[in-house]
Amino acid sequence: AHGSAVNLRREIGYLPGEMALYPRMTGRELLRYFGALRGVNDLSHAEDLAERLGTELDRPIKALSHGNKQKVGLVQALMHRPSLVILDEPTTGLDPLVQQEFYRILDEVRADGRTVFLSSHVLAEVERIADRVGIVREGRIAVISEVETLKRQARRKLEFHFESPVHPEDFERLPGVVEARAEDRMVELTVEGSVDDIIKLASRYTVLNVLSREQDLEEVFLTYYAAPEESDEPESDGPAETSVAAEPTDD
Repeated sequence: AHGSAVNLRREIGYLPGEMALYPRMTGRELLRYFGALRGVNDLSHAEDLAERLGTELDRPIKALSHGNKQKVGLVQALMHRPSLVILDEPTTGLDPLVQQEFYRILDEVRADGRTVFLSSHVLAEVERIADRVGIVREGRIAVISEVETLKRQARRKLEFHFESPVHPEDFERLPGVVEARAEDRMVELTVEGSVDDIIKLASRYTVLNVLSREQDLEEVFLTYYAAPEESDEPESDGPAETSVAAEPTDD
């Protein structure tokens, strides 16, 4: 049983949302302790990770700032090259440069064929890291999908600038137009699906400029939060193998 527990610890790396670390230990002592629990004697990879993240290893944990404690937590979660890494709000307290280095480390983990499962409220981070995402709404999974699939299905913004004023109600009646806003000779549309009918109508006028913008993941996320709940079952585009999963949560 003891051997099975050690083997399991070797395969999983975990960073909780709130870490309870031994305050009198230094970071280096803590990593040695976790290494012993996992049957890992060679700490060279841990030291490399600590150097890349700028981790202070020779001061007591109780003397470290929140950001430096977070770095120690990240190193202990990744130091033994686990097959599965579970991270809860991993970049909390990290400055932007350290965050970028952390993302590069996760890219290496993914390239090595290992899986990272993370929870984050920072949706730009989720979009940067994740292949597959689950959106949690009121304690339930609202949708599970590939990030790129979610973005392809998302609404887009179209902004037309015309030579002369147009009638926005003509655009409002078109299929796929969710919202229309007009200001002088500009019409802004929020669109789902095909834009063919919109382009055909716009071509009747003299168009000076057209701007198109897809929703980012944060806007997609807010769309799901604004929508009424219709089912107890999560939507899904089917099972898929992924190297990274991300789960924005609403605690």
